[in-house]
Amino acid sequence: MSNKKSNIQVLNPQSTNYHTPVLLNECLTALNIKANGIYVDCTFGGGGHSRAILQQLDNNGRLIVFDQDEDARKNLPGDERVIFVPHNFRHLKRFLRLHKFKKVDGILADLGVSSHQFDVAERGFSTRFDATLDMRMDQRQTITAAEILKTFSEGQLHKMFEQYGEVTNAKTLAKTIIVQREVQPIRTINEFKTAVQAVVKGNPNKYFAQVFQALRIQVNDELGALKELLEQSADVLIRGGRIAIITFHSLEDRLVKNFFKNGTLEDTLVDDVYGHRFKNPFKLVTKKPITATTKELKENTRSRSAKLRVAEKLEE
Repeated sequence: MSNKKSNIQVLNPQSTNYHTPVLLNECLTALNIKANGIYVDCTFGGGGHSRAILQQLDNNGRLIVFDQDEDARKNLPGDERVIFVPHNFRHLKRFLRLHKFKKVDGILADLGVSSHQFDVAERGFSTRFDATLDMRMDQRQTITAAEILKTFSEGQLHKMFEQYGEVTNAKTLAKTIIVQREVQPIRTINEFKTAVQAVVKGNPNKYFAQVFQALRIQVNDELGALKELLEQSADVLIRGGRIAIITFHSLEDRLVKNFFKNGTLEDTLVDDVYGHRFKNPFKLVTKKPITATTKELKENTRSRSAKLRVAEKLEE
């Protein structure tokens, strides 16, 4: 590494057109950043969190950033301390090994969809536009929301909407989709809205937000990826290293909360065959989730549902 000053793009992390990072100062405090440390931003996006971390690193510090969305690459700063990994963060250990990093000092993940993804109509994430029902964060994968609506059985649709969207009439919605797709293909957002219009309950905006959340989680296997990240985190963090995760809905938050509390995704902790009790490798840094300040809530409405949980690695 050269001793010359790194070429950092000077940007205000709080205001990028691509995405406004939530709970920025809270994340920096939570990570307890060391100037010469090695950190991972699992969800690079617009780079707001990453740029703020870089400002606290010296020339010996390193930042590995993951993002499966090719659009994020254009936001990379011209900084030799940054390593960009164009893949899902579920491959954390694999790519850390590939880049010769055995351990890291901190891990940050800002889950969910970026403002950019919501605002680009053709990505199909937002009910505000009419577009193909896509919802792929990684455009290299083949399964889209339209494909799921076309091929899933009634039982699979029911389970998806109930579990991932907490849709109150998930069973009725699933049955309606099965009937309507035989009449006419459901390929676009407007076609979908028209097909299920008769069974929409309550506030249509809230209803479709829940339905789209379920489809998005299924398309991108978001909960599966989160579970894999959590399970790998203990192996890659140094003793005293921290993991900070921002969630935006109860399904994610429950997973993170329980994992940090127990150190495992298992529902019950049992002794192994030798009678040894599982020992949680983490301690909670925050017993309750950190939420946005009144000031941030006014400046960024997306922060309204954000919850930040933090844990620290106890042992190697």
